[in-house]
Amino acid sequence: MKKALILFSLTAALASAQQPAKIQALIITGQNVHDWKGVTPVLRQVLEDTGRFEVRVMEEFRGAGPETLSPYDVVIINYFDRRRPELRWGERAEKALVDYVRSGKGLVMYHFSTAAFDGWTEYEQMSGGNWRPNNGHHSPPHDFTVDIKDPDHPITRGIRKSFAQPNDELYANLKWQPADKYHVLATAWDDHALYQGKARQPTPGPGLHHPMLWTVQFGSGRVFGTALGHDVPAVKTPAFVTTFTRGTEWAATGKVTIPVPAALAQ
Repeated sequence: MKKALILFSLTAALASAQQPAKIQALIITGQNVHDWKGVTPVLRQVLEDTGRFEVRVMEEFRGAGPETLSPYDVVIINYFDRRRPELRWGERAEKALVDYVRSGKGLVMYHFSTAAFDGWTEYEQMSGGNWRPNNGHHSPPHDFTVDIKDPDHPITRGIRKSFAQPNDELYANLKWQPADKYHVLATAWDDHALYQGKARQPTPGPGLHHPMLWTVQFGSGRVFGTALGHDVPAVKTPAFVTTFTRGTEWAATGKVTIPVPAALAQ
């Protein structure tokens, strides 16, 4: 019996040692005009369901510093400051995030977080594209098709060339950094007829392709951006879950091990 217990313990220890350490992820949230209270638990759950992540949520990042971020491999932003100065994080916290990413850690820009912190230059550089005054609008939520533009990137490798995203917001006309500062993984066609003449910004021609998934290299750090996922149903779709989890893993590690589900596989 004693030998059996020792053998079992050794086998269990060996199996545990062979399992990769879980990626430590932090979701920063607490303010938004979108449903951050409903969406954030789903973001946490879909990451943890992969078995690759251990996730914590912080609803108050103002006053944070480098010691706050040091335990984590990747940060997911689900925050919008509503363009109110008192909802900015403060110089120390903002510098901590910039230094964190620049040093080689991962960052995920989720949906409307691209609208946050107008005028914060480093945040805009990390974002790749931003919702800004006179830049950023969308037609009513609708079903649309996402087209992969880089099938060889670790995030999109193995995903079918085109896939559906139902009843989501299709972000258009964001303010983008210079073309060599971000890399487009996937786009979607913005059908200008859907605006019914009520577009807030120019909609030339029948429509335009706009980035939905992209990456940014910021210093030694990796940033994954996704315009998908307006609300709770939208972040539960196979398309969002697959690209979000794989994009977060890539931002954290530079590699992707999370498999593509059969419904989205080539």
